[in-house]
Amino acid sequence: MTNEWNGAPHLLCVQLGAPADVLACTPALRALRAQCPERRLTLLAAPAGAALAPCLPDVDAALAYAAPWTEGGIAATPGTHLDWISRLAAERFDGAVIFTRPGRSALPAALLCRLAGILLRAGWCRDDPSGLLTHWIADPEPGALRRHAVQRQLDLVRHLGAETADERLAFVPSNADAAAMRKRLQAAGIDPARRWLALHPGAGAQARRYAPQQWSELIAALHARIGCPFVLTGSARDLAALDAIATPLGAQVHVLAGEVGIGELGALLAQASLVVSSNAESTQLAAAVGTPVVSLLADPEYAPWQVPGRVPGHGIDGLDTLESTRVCDCVCSLLKQTETERIREAELE
Repeated sequence: MTNEWNGAPHLLCVQLGAPADVLACTPALRALRAQCPERRLTLLAAPAGAALAPCLPDVDAALAYAAPWTEGGIAATPGTHLDWISRLAAERFDGAVIFTRPGRSALPAALLCRLAGILLRAGWCRDDPSGLLTHWIADPEPGALRRHAVQRQLDLVRHLGAETADERLAFVPSNADAAAMRKRLQAAGIDPARRWLALHPGAGAQARRYAPQQWSELIAALHARIGCPFVLTGSARDLAALDAIATPLGAQVHVLAGEVGIGELGALLAQASLVVSSNAESTQLAAAVGTPVVSLLADPEYAPWQVPGRVPGHGIDGLDTLESTRVCDCVCSLLKQTETERIREAELE
């Protein structure tokens, strides 16, 4: 098994989930690159996931595909998907590594890759893939085993002989995005070099969204304890909810959402002292740029990965209510921890 993959210089890496799922694959992509340094990696992802590619250092090319077995591809015509078989065949990939979340089948993507003539096909699968996967790795999830999303993907490529000592997430915003975000912060009266917090109230599922009033109470508690500026981030669909968050008296709160692209959002979070996040994407993105995270989503699959972090809630749905005191305590202790570590590192230099 290992020898076959060692000799595969052009791989298709399939992850058709959300952007958070693509980010979770970045350490595994690093491992695949290390296995064969001259290897070329092409990402096949949903349009939102493929948009991350310019900031992913181990991705050489990206293909945005709204697969028919995903929500985004339901409306596409059959001919569109048949064209994709020809398109993938023309790339002459040596192998395909199919990354999935627990409970999601790798077999539709495996069939696509087989029809495209890709000889090596690997992925997690609970049931016998009947030849659709040449390298079938039995999937223990969902079940008694519950892994972080990053660990799941690292375990997959480890079965193919690919490993890396550096298991951090990877997302590298461009210099232009970093400069643009510095200017936006300065225009809002925020010094990027001083303490400020990014708050991301949005969440994919409505059930995991906290009411604007609860965010207002949290900002008031943080303002009383810390007194630094706050930046609210989110997508265009979050704007109405962000506008409904009342600014406590005396607090410096700014909204940078809607028109900010994924590269700019990564650059913004990279400059924050700390991120308070209620969804997987911003939690993963903050970790990928090395910023400490307080995650209100208590799902262990998307806990802060290899960065200082706190998870104040319990259970997969996190806190039932946004408990300002508990979250505020987590923020303050995490800030103290990271600033102590920064002082210690400066003393050692």
